[in-house]
Amino acid sequence: MIVTELPNTTQLTRTIIQHRKLTARKKIFRAIAITLGAILMATGLEIFLVPNHVIDGGITGISIMLSHITGLELGIFLFLLNLPFVYLGFKQMGKTFAISSIYGIIVLSIFTTLFHPIPAFTDDILLATVFGGMILGVGVGLVIRNSGALDGTEILSILINKKVPFSVGEIIMFINVFILGSAGFVFGWDRAMYSLLAYVIATKAIDTVVAGLEESKSVWIISDEAERIGETVNARLGRGVTYLQGEGAFTGDNKKVIFSIITRLEESKLKTIVEEIDPTAFLAIADITEVRGGRFKKRDIH
Repeated sequence: MIVTELPNTTQLTRTIIQHRKLTARKKIFRAIAITLGAILMATGLEIFLVPNHVIDGGITGISIMLSHITGLELGIFLFLLNLPFVYLGFKQMGKTFAISSIYGIIVLSIFTTLFHPIPAFTDDILLATVFGGMILGVGVGLVIRNSGALDGTEILSILINKKVPFSVGEIIMFINVFILGSAGFVFGWDRAMYSLLAYVIATKAIDTVVAGLEESKSVWIISDEAERIGETVNARLGRGVTYLQGEGAFTGDNKKVIFSIITRLEESKLKTIVEEIDPTAFLAIADITEVRGGRFKKRDIH
């Protein structure tokens, strides 16, 4: 029997999964983005929401209520309550996430303390809710987009998700309904309803920042006129297309499938093109969060 010595498996694995260090330029850009995001969140909280007794969800909401009850600075609770979750995040998501989150939370805590003496920009509760939620959401979105977090609720939800048959989104919703409902006992039920509105606005703002303003969509088209449609999409939209070979499971017929990536602004025009060439074509459009590589860049149309 011939025995062949195998390479050290552990060493090989470490070589394969070795984390590539960020360049100095990317580190500086990430630090600036997280700093700006944390300052925006502090602005949304201390200049709009907190003076009008409106809270956000998650650890931030709990911190606002504890600050109101005890009279201590909001920044103290934001820092202390988030630390355990950052540690859990380090275990689940790695050192980069933990460092980014700790830095963001420190900046957030400092600026909420600095902004606290500044009077509210408006006493109109609806304006404060809308603009506070928007500014806060943009700030949180910037931090998330740069591999950090300013609230530990998401990390907690990921851990709970492993123990119960609910999705992360459902767990976050349940936690925040409980927290926002608690605001009714602290600030009054009208403020609890405004807090829910601020949370919804902030969530939408976060999604917009994380996904990008120019949301991309994937397109699948099955048609007997596939080549005409593909050429027209290329000419009138300036988008590249890829032809795939498909086979109908029921008929066994060979079909040419078109795959392409467009923006939401081009969706209506694409539907018009398909309708003009083949009204019976199968068309499926889905949202995608990120596109990298390939030849996605739009070609000029002359």
